[in-house]
Amino acid sequence: MSQAPRARQATHEVFNQPVPAPPDLWATDPALRHWAGLAGCGADALAAFGARAGSEEMREAGRLANRHLPELRLFDRGGRRLDEVAFHPAYHQLMELGLGSGYAACAWDGTPAGHAHHAALLYMMSQIEPGVCCPMTMTYAAVPALAADPAIAAEWQPKLTARAYDPAVAPLAMKRAATMGMAMTEKQGGSDVRANTTRAEADGEGWRLTGHKWFCSAPMCDGFLTLAQAPGGLTCFLVPRWTPDGERNAMQIQRLKDKLGNRANASSEIEYHRAWAQQLGPEGQGVRTIIEMVQHTRLDTAMAPAGLMRAALAEALWWAEGRSAFQRRLIDQPLMRSVLADLAIEAEGALAMAMRVARAFDDPAQAALARIAVAVVKFWSNKRCIWMIGEAMECLGGMGYVEDTPMPMLYREAPLNGIWEGSGNVICLDILRALGREPAAGAALRAELMAAMGADRRYDAAIRAHLDRWPGLPPEAEARLYAERLAVLFGASVLIREGSPAMADAWVATRVDGARGALPGAVSGIDTDAILAVLTV
Repeated sequence: MSQAPRARQATHEVFNQPVPAPPDLWATDPALRHWAGLAGCGADALAAFGARAGSEEMREAGRLANRHLPELRLFDRGGRRLDEVAFHPAYHQLMELGLGSGYAACAWDGTPAGHAHHAALLYMMSQIEPGVCCPMTMTYAAVPALAADPAIAAEWQPKLTARAYDPAVAPLAMKRAATMGMAMTEKQGGSDVRANTTRAEADGEGWRLTGHKWFCSAPMCDGFLTLAQAPGGLTCFLVPRWTPDGERNAMQIQRLKDKLGNRANASSEIEYHRAWAQQLGPEGQGVRTIIEMVQHTRLDTAMAPAGLMRAALAEALWWAEGRSAFQRRLIDQPLMRSVLADLAIEAEGALAMAMRVARAFDDPAQAALARIAVAVVKFWSNKRCIWMIGEAMECLGGMGYVEDTPMPMLYREAPLNGIWEGSGNVICLDILRALGREPAAGAALRAELMAAMGADRRYDAAIRAHLDRWPGLPPEAEARLYAERLAVLFGASVLIREGSPAMADAWVATRVDGARGALPGAVSGIDTDAILAVLTV
């Protein structure tokens, strides 16, 4: 058993420094237990994962994976191309934890409430090390896209959904588990993938791809879904790391991206030099095929900010409970309580909305709601994540700016999911497109909002005002304001119907009714005691 650190120094006694917080991510998070329970998730499995992921061993692995960045290894000693990335052992330790716990499998292997269970795993994993979530999320999300070709699905799906992690650089047939990445973005197009110039030429039963990809996350995956221009138009392809004859495929890594955050994950720029590929889905229908993967990765980009916010809130609460200033604990000072309560409202609202979306993913009858709500929640929660984590960092004072705490890592991570799978404007335009072209999506979202009518007069008035202002779709220039109001009302509907009375009242007062200033903690009239009592048990 390790001994406690020595508090008595040569010049002073260390005091007024909080002792380590309980590490368990499930037992210390009543909000997660509530919303996961409503979704029908298995508590035992999530409890076991929360205890393991929150352990000091895994927290240290997260720190190490961020400190020791991936290394690009292009050639072996004899000059032969490798195109490999080497990771610190802590990265592999975290990947084993996630994939071994069913991160990529549970939505497809019959686990009850599989997508919600997956979302809860992601929420907890993001609090420890969010970078490793990228390859695991893409592996999870690739499964529905592979359904476009039953033969390809039969070959790949068993390895993608194995509850195991196999980092070996080897052909698929030699591995007990596999991961799947994605490579769509090119320099000239960004989100406009129809501007892609990568070419596909038929070669017997396969194809040969030539071109560049500006972003390819997790280049050590075993295969990649990608888009290229075939004679019949933009088409989806699966590019394996190994060709059928057992050779390394001609997918060459140009460089690893030097990113603000997400440091443990190797994001790269690649080129295909007549790389062998299999066609996935009809020729000319590449976007329609790969959108199945994008839809499911969007679920994770909607949930991830909730996990980051929860981690930041936990740090702020830990500090405020264990730190005193001016003869009082920070947690007992009214102004700090207002700030912490406002942060707690934001964090639980993000979790409640994302878990509601995950429940829609689990119910085929709610596919239309899942289609529109995931975009709405992704837009709102990622925009709010940045200011929320910044304010939580400030709660720690100077310590919040120091790498000894996880706050800098969380802050660097905060903007990422708002960019990945469609930045803010792209998502807002997608919301308008979905509502304009898919009547079922609009009807499902409206029904969800109307389900909370009659419980709070302020909410009722806000719904009427929303419909009066926008009886139809707004002009494009108002798309952000429109999407923001949809998110605020969606969050209110979920919290009013299924959340605690104090949290629902506070969300409606501060987010719907506007009884707040422009800055975090600039609130009044909310039941801070009831909100914080649940968080500080």
